[in-house]
Amino acid sequence: MTAPGRAQAMLAARAKASQGKRQRALDAVQALEAAGTPVTATAVAAAAQVSVWLTYADGVRDHVEAAQRRQARHQPGPGPVAPARRGAPVTQASLRTDLAIARDEIRRLRAEHDKLRSRLRLQLGAEIEGPDRAALIARVADIEAAARELAAERDARAAEASHAHRQIRELQDDLTAARESLRRAIRQANR
Repeated sequence: MTAPGRAQAMLAARAKASQGKRQRALDAVQALEAAGTPVTATAVAAAAQVSVWLTYADGVRDHVEAAQRRQARHQPGPGPVAPARRGAPVTQASLRTDLAIARDEIRRLRAEHDKLRSRLRLQLGAEIEGPDRAALIARVADIEAAARELAAERDARAAEASHAHRQIRELQDDLTAARESLRRAIRQANR
């Protein structure tokens, strides 16, 4: 598979995964609303097992806000904010759950932040320590010139070797002919 083909396959897989996450988030909005659970960005993210930032993305945020408006219309109370758990008092367990979810999200975001900082540090280091483009172009030109010189020298040596081999064959032929001639002369002299 060619590099463009691999890139397209990776982009298609990434788009499919993104679409799957968005669909899970939308399904979570519907499930929370049907269960009467307050629809919040954190609750949707936890239910869909996606990051909270996805619940604020276009297309998902609209559904979350619409569900919140519908819940606010059906719940008693003056404010647009939906009351916690159908007007039930906030319990220690629900607060602990919210805190645990928030801590997990903070831990994940910190890890992601550290990873991005590390990548940025490496990229900036490479830019700072990297050689100058003009120097690289000059070095490549020097290497290409040296390669041309070496190729010309190789070709000259190959031509010399070929000429030497021809001379050797000619001299061997002359030597063979001289030996044969000497043998004939000796035979004739011995008769």
